[in-house]
Amino acid sequence: MMSKGKQLKAQMESEGMVVAPGAYDGMTAKLIRQADFSAVYMTGGGTSCSHGYPDFGLLTMSEMVANAGRIADAVDVPVISDADNGYGNELNVYRTIQAFEKAGVAGVHLEDQVFPKRCGHLDDKELISLDDYVAKIRAAADARRDPDFVIIARTDARAGEGFEEAVRRCNAALDAGADVAFLEAPQTLDEIRAAPREIQGPCLLNVVRKGKTPEIDFPSAKEMGYRIAIVPGLLFVQVVGACDQALRAMKAEQRHPVPLADLSPGEAFGRVGGAEWNDRRTIYRDEATDQAAD
Repeated sequence: MMSKGKQLKAQMESEGMVVAPGAYDGMTAKLIRQADFSAVYMTGGGTSCSHGYPDFGLLTMSEMVANAGRIADAVDVPVISDADNGYGNELNVYRTIQAFEKAGVAGVHLEDQVFPKRCGHLDDKELISLDDYVAKIRAAADARRDPDFVIIARTDARAGEGFEEAVRRCNAALDAGADVAFLEAPQTLDEIRAAPREIQGPCLLNVVRKGKTPEIDFPSAKEMGYRIAIVPGLLFVQVVGACDQALRAMKAEQRHPVPLADLSPGEAFGRVGGAEWNDRRTIYRDEATDQAAD
């Protein structure tokens, strides 16, 4: 079978730009797949929030890998995962890559922030040196067992060091073995346009509403040359609004309100494979009965 990394690379070729909405658990991953998206992104920010923490680098590698594995198990399409800054130096990065690869994801992105990191659309981020960053990317490329496991090199240099330094870091990471460059948080439309021109390899765009990057539609990003667009916050922010609305309504009405998705228990379970699991209640027993009759 074609590996998930190879599938992702094939999608980048066939689709021009892969759009990967952000999932933070198995259910949101399944909803993304049911909406006919061809890839899923495990959002680090959403994963942190779902654990009750802000995106300040508070989750461990093991917690992130475990969540990535659950998401990868939930869908039949490639999963791209946030791997923060690799959770240490190049030795930690080596182990991190092998752990995520074993979890079944198609690839990960690694950033050049110090630990603990911060969300790329917050202020006051601190960077490691370019030499340290390149060493970590080399370690990541060397650690993968599947040559098609996708290493995405993310730099947060735009905020403190400027756009050209961010481009320089992206190109250095590609030279060190990364497959895709991720220039985090370009601040103008001109910078969004310039990144794919100045970076010597495939580029990823992070689409964050109310973040530091101007809003742009997917066809425009694809025309500019981006090969992957991730949308990390759409579902987990939507869930916050939906939950707030439902809880306000219940307190005001003093009864169970009508939810946005007014599903019965069976219909809700159906969205996460209820029918397939119900079939498994009988198929093995029936088969055993038939064999006994023979």
